[in-house]
Amino acid sequence: MSLPSSNASNLNPNTLTQYQAFSVLVVDDEIGMQAILKKALGKYFGKVSSAGSVEEAETLRCNEHFDLIVLDINLPGRSGIEWEEAFNECDRKADVIFMTGYADLEMTISALKLGASDFILKPFNLEQMIQAVLRCMDKRLDQRMQYALKRDVSRHIKTEIIGNSDKTKQLKLLISQFAPSRASVLVEGESGTGKELVARGVHEASKRTGPFVPINCGAIAPELLESELFGHTSGAFTGAKKNREGLFRVANGGTLFLDEIGEMPLPMQAALLRVLEQRTIRPVGSEKELSVDVRVVAATNRNLQEEVEKGHFRRDLFYRLNVLKIDVTPLRERPSDLIELVPYFTRLLSS
Repeated sequence: MSLPSSNASNLNPNTLTQYQAFSVLVVDDEIGMQAILKKALGKYFGKVSSAGSVEEAETLRCNEHFDLIVLDINLPGRSGIEWEEAFNECDRKADVIFMTGYADLEMTISALKLGASDFILKPFNLEQMIQAVLRCMDKRLDQRMQYALKRDVSRHIKTEIIGNSDKTKQLKLLISQFAPSRASVLVEGESGTGKELVARGVHEASKRTGPFVPINCGAIAPELLESELFGHTSGAFTGAKKNREGLFRVANGGTLFLDEIGEMPLPMQAALLRVLEQRTIRPVGSEKELSVDVRVVAATNRNLQEEVEKGHFRRDLFYRLNVLKIDVTPLRERPSDLIELVPYFTRLLSS
């Protein structure tokens, strides 16, 4: 069985970046098969672990998060189909691809009833396995994108920045210069100056393939903000009837826009700082760390430097966010932009 050499190189680099946040567990009692799949899948995913039995795999699963499990049915001890914990997980469930060399119709039906994403017969072409794995992960990415679009559709705004004043030209230049970087961006400006427009501009110019996910930190109750950003498990708190993926995971491969960051409570500031430092999150009620690849753009109508001096905002978080800074000036300081803005809004309102 040979490793495919062209798959990774044929994929969009941004797509590969999104895959890097996923983790895979290979469960097979053949050491050779473990090695082959770890090498092949390691080209796509940030973490690929392996185990030789259900018992060993369950130990790993209890201590780490896996988005996908590639599972042999015929294993020493419990078979793959008897690994009930993997299918009845109260925490976020992994996708499962079964593989076996001794399949019959009854076994196939049992696997599908358990909720298997795919079923592959041995010996298989490695290309077949890679495509099955990528289909599972693409489905997850699509679900996140659809959730982000559904959440954002009611507030979607035009991303074109109108105006040719010197200050607007400088603003557009900063957006184009900052966009390719993965560093955090802090956008400061008065209310109504278009900070979200700037954040969207940074995201679109960055060519990141994940979604743009906005959240107003001042519009959500402090006790719910952690769950909104990081997600939660079923039963994590009163009213948490099912698992929920947080906005950091929804925005994976894309941009998370934290509007009104100055309104964020100090305890949440500490949690956000940890995410920016470690690039991992922990859903409320879970012990598992989940890796994320998210660019953070934060905005505020306050002077965060002054808020730091007053003790209202963490100094270390301010430095983490203030890597790249964009000041958005109010329209009264760039009146020449009205020459283009007035016709633009006239057309918009009359259409």
